[in-house]
Amino acid sequence: MRERVAFYIDGFNLYHAIDDLGVDYLKWNSLWDLAQGIIQSRSQKLVKVVYCTAFYPGDTGKRVRHERYIKAQKHFGVDVVIGHYVREDMNCRSCGNAWKKPTEKETDINVALSVIDDAHMGIFDHAFLVTNDSDQAATARLFALRFPAKKLTTVCPPGRKHSKHLLDLTSKSLTLTREQLERSVVGHMIHSAGGLIVRPHEYAPPSDWVHPRDRAG
Repeated sequence: MRERVAFYIDGFNLYHAIDDLGVDYLKWNSLWDLAQGIIQSRSQKLVKVVYCTAFYPGDTGKRVRHERYIKAQKHFGVDVVIGHYVREDMNCRSCGNAWKKPTEKETDINVALSVIDDAHMGIFDHAFLVTNDSDQAATARLFALRFPAKKLTTVCPPGRKHSKHLLDLTSKSLTLTREQLERSVVGHMIHSAGGLIVRPHEYAPPSDWVHPRDRAG
């Protein structure tokens, strides 16, 4: 019997890592396909992918792109858990200026709750935690204590360093590569049950880019 695998993705942690690569077309992907490309297909079966995120306030363009991306993920079978932002008071000690800073809330908590709840429900045998946020060490510690028969692998976003705290508490570790991300890139139009989902023009690949599945050799 194949091992049941589930992926839990800190959306902002992954997004900012991809953004720092400077390759925007990698942002238009299928997280299900990404996870499928990581597991061992002969011995493992992907049963769930959870994407935790929140809408950034005040930027219409970002909101539209994010909404399309979420619709695409749901079409591919990904479970989406949405948190929220709050505006926190900030003050400059040097000049005395004050402003409201948008601060993301709940994403890391939603990741943690999803992992522990699904482990308790017996959804998976092996969880992959996509983040390098050291705050998730608490999740890994509780996981190891409560579910010793299950495995937890930490997956570091591309171009980032693993959290040592997570490495010390998880069964295995791996780092996402650009090649894996490229293989998860999806097309310009997605025909979903809820209607057509069109890729934002900001995420269009270069005209000479060829998807890995279509490359010769």
